[in-house]
Amino acid sequence: MKLWERVVEARLRKVVEICEQQYGFMPRKSTTDAIFALRILMEKYRDGQRELHCVFVDLEKAYDRVPREELWYCMRKSGVAEKYVRVVQDMYERSRTVVRCAVGQTEEFNVEVGLHQGSALSPFLFAIVMDQLSEEVRQESPWTMMFADDIVICSESREQVEENLERWRFALERRGMKVSRSKTEYMCVNEREGSGTVRLQGEEVKKVSNAYAPGCPHDPKDHHTSKKVTFFH
Repeated sequence: MKLWERVVEARLRKVVEICEQQYGFMPRKSTTDAIFALRILMEKYRDGQRELHCVFVDLEKAYDRVPREELWYCMRKSGVAEKYVRVVQDMYERSRTVVRCAVGQTEEFNVEVGLHQGSALSPFLFAIVMDQLSEEVRQESPWTMMFADDIVICSESREQVEENLERWRFALERRGMKVSRSKTEYMCVNEREGSGTVRLQGEEVKKVSNAYAPGCPHDPKDHHTSKKVTFFH
């Protein structure tokens, strides 16, 4: 099955063009490129003594939340031939699983939402979904990078980054995804006194220190640095 998934993935990659902002599971791109790009941007603003506002967006159980109908729609919109859409649909038809726990395991039940865990094809299918769901909002929020389901939104003003965060939230959540309110974080580079906080639907986004920026030392006693910041290390 893994071999067949790789064959399908290779054929999809030949016809689907993913946006430049996506660094996850793309050929000739890696986390190193994302780290470098973000560090260069931060250093530019530090050298110029200007503020740079960044929001690190966390998606809750991203792979598990992808609606199947959205997957088929995004594949077709990306230019995937109908025969390959049907190939992937066949892979997902009658998907069943069990849940194991301390007292045993459940009976088999149907899985009707989400991508297959552990599938060689799932990362690229997710990239297709994210590319299509974010197509419109990327035009309004050009300073954005993605690494699979990790999203970084940057802007020169707190108000603008807050507006862009809301645009991303709306674009993703109206199509079945979910932005985590507890794990999404805000950071201001070269912060001036009283620059304020960022809110998401009225709820204050957790603010992290500049000390957690890529390449900067951080306090080893602090165990609360989230993956949104550390995945750029």
